Amino acid sequence: MWFFFLCLGLVAGVLTMLVLLVRTRREADRIDEQRQILAQENRIVLDFMHQMAEALADNPSRAILYQRIVHAAILSTGALSACIFEKTPDDQMRGVALEGLFPPHRPLPEVIRDKLTTRAKFIEQVLRSETFPVGDGIVGRVAQTGRGELITNAAADPNIVRHDDPALAIKSVIAVPLIFRDRFFGVLAVTNPADGLPFSATDFSLVQSLAEQAALALHNAEFLNFQIEKSQLDLDLSLASGIQKMLLPRSAPRIVGLDVDARYLAAQKIGGDLYDLFPLSAARLGVAVADVSGKGIPASLLMAICRANLRQIAPRHYSPAEALIELNRVLSGDLQRDMFVTMTYAVVDAMAGTVTFARAGHEQTLFVRRDRASGQYASEFIDSEGMPLGMVDDELFSSVITDRVERFDVGDVLVLYTDGVTEAPNVEEKEFSGSRLADVVRMLHDRSAREINDGILGNVQRFSEGMEQRDDFTLVTVKRG
Repeated sequence: MWFFFLCLGLVAGVLTMLVLLVRTRREADRIDEQRQILAQENRIVLDFMHQMAEALADNPSRAILYQRIVHAAILSTGALSACIFEKTPDDQMRGVALEGLFPPHRPLPEVIRDKLTTRAKFIEQVLRSETFPVGDGIVGRVAQTGRGELITNAAADPNIVRHDDPALAIKSVIAVPLIFRDRFFGVLAVTNPADGLPFSATDFSLVQSLAEQAALALHNAEFLNFQIEKSQLDLDLSLASGIQKMLLPRSAPRIVGLDVDARYLAAQKIGGDLYDLFPLSAARLGVAVADVSGKGIPASLLMAICRANLRQIAPRHYSPAEALIELNRVLSGDLQRDMFVTMTYAVVDAMAGTVTFARAGHEQTLFVRRDRASGQYASEFIDSEGMPLGMVDDELFSSVITDRVERFDVGDVLVLYTDGVTEAPNVEEKEFSGSRLADVVRMLHDRSAREINDGILGNVQRFSEGMEQRDDFTLVTVKRG
């Protein structure tokens, strides 16, 4: 009897060992299968990354890159169709790239279908034209939640749209977000595996990995385009800055009895300030300082137009006001509604000892002159009537602008400037002001024009205490020698 039980025990032990071996074998096979699936998924993702890298090398547009993503998604997953949906500014979802017969979000109207020549053309037109709210359907939910969804049996899901056309029947679908960091690009959706089987959890993991790489590619493309545009803009700004510097006078004309110095410091690469110096006769000097509204390239172009026209107009008029009236008439056709030019145009006559100027809405003209009674030098801002160029029609402009004639004796100083100087702020947001400018010029009146400008700019910089320059600085100083 004991022998029987011994044999029975041996048999039971052998069977247990066989079961364990079978289970171990099955577990090994399962692990091996998972490793193969993971390796295959890695190869697919790497191939996809390689395709995206090649696409970026061609610097494609967003539309072309979207199309390459859906094509690569179909090749990688074996899906019959794929589509990328983008979110519009009003929180609507819209198809922007597709491949295959991707089912539209809503049932197809029969009356529209009959007007189209091919099914594929119809599907593309519908998907690119129809919109639906974020949160609506599987694509809308993914856009709202930022989480991917897998529907293995779409026929049993009441939220999946039903189409009469069998080719548009949705059997299985995966939708995942295209997100890189906090940037949402859209939703990638694939439908109906080519083998007829439903998408699996492995397929879902694969599409999520592809979406991550696709979002990275979109981010890189966006960044690359930004860098290209920035480089092009920097080049354009450098060229514009070079042209602008060429337009400014390189040196002041030599007029006996006049010491002249001009400074221009742009707040950006190019600015909207203008100054010009040109001889009108052996003893008469034309001096203009202007400030164009706005900044950047449009302001610099207007500055160039303004200077070119003033150079042609000024010699025809003895009166600065008459010259500005004609300039306003010429510029009216070149100015946009929101653009205008403030300007002071002065004629310094060294022989007559006078300054005649007209002010078109510009900063007040600063004189430092010796009082004939006391012999002391004092600062004085001189005003005159006028409105900015290009702001009003010719009749109104002509009716308000006037000439002002001021004496200009030996030792007197004339300073024309733009508001970037007087409005330069310090850390307490206080402005340098016209009174400080007047005090500096009065204290330095016995220096050369160059030294006076050095002193003005030095005082502005010390006052601003390292604050970033917000506006252009333009200074023209004329001293009667």
